[in-house]
Amino acid sequence: MSKQMTRSVVDMTAGKPSLKIIQFAIPLLFSNLFQQLYNTVDSAIVGNYLGTKALAAVGAGFPVMVIVFSSFVGLGMASTIMVGTAVGARDRERVNLIISSVYRFSFYLIIPMTIASVFLTNPILRMLNVPDDGTLTMATQYLQVIFLGLFATIGYNTNMGFFQGLGDSVTSLKLLIFSTIVNISLDFLFVVIFSMGVMGAALATVVAQSLAWILGLIALNRHEYVRINLLRLDMDREILKEALRQGLPMAMQNALFSLGSMAMISLVNSFGHQFMAGFNSANKVDTFVFLPVQSLSNTMTTYTSQNVGARQLPRLRKGFKDGLVITLIACVALVAMTYPASAFLIRIFGDDPGMIESGLFYLHTVLPFYPLLALLFMFNAVLRGAGQAFMPMFTSLVSMIFIRVPSAYILASVKGKEFIFYSYGIGWFFGAILSGCFLAFGKWRPQLVAKLTEPQVDDDKAVLADKN
Repeated sequence: MSKQMTRSVVDMTAGKPSLKIIQFAIPLLFSNLFQQLYNTVDSAIVGNYLGTKALAAVGAGFPVMVIVFSSFVGLGMASTIMVGTAVGARDRERVNLIISSVYRFSFYLIIPMTIASVFLTNPILRMLNVPDDGTLTMATQYLQVIFLGLFATIGYNTNMGFFQGLGDSVTSLKLLIFSTIVNISLDFLFVVIFSMGVMGAALATVVAQSLAWILGLIALNRHEYVRINLLRLDMDREILKEALRQGLPMAMQNALFSLGSMAMISLVNSFGHQFMAGFNSANKVDTFVFLPVQSLSNTMTTYTSQNVGARQLPRLRKGFKDGLVITLIACVALVAMTYPASAFLIRIFGDDPGMIESGLFYLHTVLPFYPLLALLFMFNAVLRGAGQAFMPMFTSLVSMIFIRVPSAYILASVKGKEFIFYSYGIGWFFGAILSGCFLAFGKWRPQLVAKLTEPQVDDDKAVLADKN
């Protein structure tokens, strides 16, 4: 491994847990920050140069993108956990086989999913009640270009998952900075100078992610555990079965989230394009507050998987407590700063009074409930890292489909449109209770304890001895 790559990797199995969590999470936070910076600048360019309808069109496409990407995201998250566990066990051969097997299986899926996504875009958007006043046409154009570049998006995000499992969040940050700079530059070129409309914004995304994917492959091959040749990918069926066992529940979780979001957006869209644009703009602001929660929960998944692989149960418990405290402090601090600045932040995306009003409805309602979201994500992060992928999926099913969506429609009919966003806090509350109870009292706990405390076989000792 090169010296630069060595400095990028964080070994979660040694050192003070809180410091390791922060060390890994900070580059991850900046990665997510640059991702959202791109999303925000992209929306600002679209909203200010193409208008409110174009902004609503781009926002309407998000849940459709999530549901298409969900199967790959689930597989990527599973491989992150499996790579992390193998790294904790110092099993180089298994790390390489996981990456190779996941890549090969992904290639089998990309072509049929690209074709299906392009042709189903318009019917799905019609199901979402996207207004046919020009918004529907622009949303269709935007998504079809994005889906034609599905190979780049999947390859780029798959690489990011591998880096996370390897304990390398710095390389992910460098690639994301590069992708963001290219994306924003091309946004100005295609949208402002060449007047390509929303198709230009989509094309900028595809080109930037294609370049970042290629650079990511080069960086992966610099790691001592990894040797990837896309023309000669090995497939280990047992590894693939394990990836599917863990990945399918996570894919279903993402799909459920997207279905719930589509139901929410359908409700929001029924109140007109101003309310719709305000909701989309507020979501961009809201996502920045969510960044520490997302980054720290992803860090906790990697931390958990590596320490499960290294069989360090006391360290796992200590790290979870430290991570939970850090996440709640960061979450409360950001909410306190964002709430009073809500109106100013919404105006970044336009000056339409109706849009600003609906955006404020969202932020002032949702932000106070963020500590509940932090608890939910941290509980689920530990469960995923320990290989318990079903419960996070179940809590998403309950909190989103059975609680948030029905609550939103009931509140809309009884109290009015400005009250529908209280459904977020209601769903997070019940989701956190379910995940917390399973984390504390589930049958998986004694099984994991037994696994981590049983004597290691000779092969494991040989691997550790070879490492030392």
